This record gives sequence, structure tokens and C-alpha cells, in this order.
Amino acid sequence: MQYWLPSYYRLKRRKESVTFTSEEPRHIFIAVCDHFEPEWGNPVKSEALARVDRWCQEYPARFSKFSDSRGQVPQHTFFFPQDQYSPEYLDRLAELCKQGYGDVDVHLHHDQDTAEGLRQKMNEFRETLYHRHGLLRKDPLTGEIVYGFIHGNWALCNSRPDGRWCGVDNEIEILLETGCYADLTMPSAPSDTQTQIINSIYYAKHRPNERKSHDQGTLARVGKSPEDNSLLMIQGPLCLDWNQRKWGCLPRIENSDLHGGRPASLKRFQHWLSADVHVAGRPDWTFIKLHTHGAKPGNIDTLLGPETEAFHSALHQEAAHHPEWKYYYVTAWEMAALIHQAEQGISVPDFESILTDTFRESKVLT
Repeated sequence: MQYWLPSYYRLKRRKESVTFTSEEPRHIFIAVCDHFEPEWGNPVKSEALARVDRWCQEYPARFSKFSDSRGQVPQHTFFFPQDQYSPEYLDRLAELCKQGYGDVDVHLHHDQDTAEGLRQKMNEFRETLYHRHGLLRKDPLTGEIVYGFIHGNWALCNSRPDGRWCGVDNEIEILLETGCYADLTMPSAPSDTQTQIINSIYYAKHRPNERKSHDQGTLARVGKSPEDNSLLMIQGPLCLDWNQRKWGCLPRIENSDLHGGRPASLKRFQHWLSADVHVAGRPDWTFIKLHTHGAKPGNIDTLLGPETEAFHSALHQEAAHHPEWKYYYVTAWEMAALIHQAEQGISVPDFESILTDTFRESKVLT
């Protein structure tokens, strides 16, 4: 906690009170970013395929009955690990996404890697996802295939103190070069890879001869263009939960992780709101980036079970009592696009234009 607790208290002291009304509502964007690893635990291939099939069959059956303030069903972004690639998995997930239930982006586990090795992995995998499976998309200005990224073992930019599970100090440079539109790895607490920046949307640049470059950065802000060679970092909520105490006195960590025994709930939703992740100058747009390991046994039963159904039902009922709320289920791609809309000073979310939005090449209107 020494990495992030000081930042947590500094943010609480600086937090400004904002009033929302039905005429000037709080727009709440919820994205579930899944470190989706069908081969978690090294199962036989038939078991791994069964996990994917369960998602593809049960997700529409359970969640098509729910909708947000724009009439969209719950969305799920599958960050699929390059190191577990098999076409059978992606063919199934691509069909689920085509039905309107989510999206696929890129996850990676690697160890003692090199810049060239990482470059090759990312280029080959994005080409495969786009051309073989019809996934990902192209930047309309550059024609480049783009992807969102989550680092396996949380070790972005070689950030583990022992140097394991990465090896590439200049990872941000390689991600930008290979078409990454945003990194969504954080928060990683209680891992020691956690950054001192928390509950923020910001831009990070490679810092020569240093690991963990994303430990510093520049906040995304209305009316401000990102610096060249900087990568958008989208963090999920991280805070103390005094309602869940250890030994009856110490607070537990709310790190926006959905897992068995810790499903989404209205109580957790209030913590996510209080984290107040937003673009500076646009406090009425709140971004809630959640994460999970959705193919892991135990987790899959929670995420595709009655607890998650109960959350969506309770959220719908709660929103009816809060005319100052508008909530939206979004993919990681949509969340990044909405962040850029906020930077451009747009006051009402424009979902129709997201298909033509650009990402790291975009310039903010001043």
C-alpha cells in the first residue's frame, strides 16, 4: 500500500463537490475488462473450449434482458492472451461479439522478453485477430490496426521489482508503435506493480533507462491534446473499503476486481462512483473500468450467475431513483472514444460517432 495510499489521501483532500441534476446529469460509463484466459490452470483442450462455450451460450441468455440508459445490453471486453491463442477460441468469441455483447482486445503474458520479441508478438497477433477473425478495427486516419492492452501479471513496463513477467522497459514505445490505443492494466493492488497514480485517466511516456514509466504521467484534460509518443492509461477504481474489514478493524482494498465471492453489487458500485475517475474538467463523466479473470473456475460461476444478474437488476432499479444518473454499458474501445470526446469538450456522449473516432492520432479541439 506504500505505493498508492499517499495518493489516495491526497486525492480525497482535493476532491471537489459537484452537484448533478436531471437536466445536468452524471454520465456513468461501465466497462468490464476481462483477462480472459481459457487455459488458466492448464486444463485439457476440451475443458478450455467448454469454458469459452459457456460464455458464448450463457451470456446472451442471462443478460439480454438488461439494458442501460441508451438501451444497450451489458458489454464485456475479452482481453485475450496472445500466448494462449488458438483459432477455436477466437472464432467463438468473435461470434458472440457480432451478436452485440462485447468486444475483443489484447492480453499478454511474457517473461524475459525483448523489445523486438514484443514487437513481433503484437504485430502478428493484431494481424491475426483482424484478418483471421474479423476482430479489432482500423484507425480511420492512419489505416493502422489498433488494439487495447492489458499486461499479464500486471508487470507493464517491466514494473515488478524482481524483473519477472516482462523484460521490456520501453514497453510503452512498442505498444504505441504497434497500434495500442490505450492501456487498461491498472489498478494492480495489492501487487507491488501498482502505480502511485491512482483513480486517473492520464498519458504516460517512456522514460529512458527506467522501469515502470507509467508510474508518472500527465492527466487527460478538457481542451488539451496529448503529448506526442504518449499512451492513454485508463485506470479502474482503487480505494479503501471500510465496510469490509480485516480482523474487524483494518479496511480491505476495493480494487474493482470481480471474482468468486466478490461479485458486483450496489455497495461496490458506490465505491466505484466515489473513486471519481474522470477527465480533468469533465467531472460529470465518470469512468468505471472493472476487471476480472472470467474463464477461471469459480469466477465464471459468479460472472455468469445469479449474483451478476442481481447486480444489473439492482442497478436498473437504483437508477430509477436517481434522475441525475445516466449509466452506460460500454466496451474498452467505446470507453477510450468517450474519453477523447470529453477531452474535446463534448458535453453529451455521442455514441453514433464512435465508429469514426480516432485515438492516439487525435487532436483536441481548443
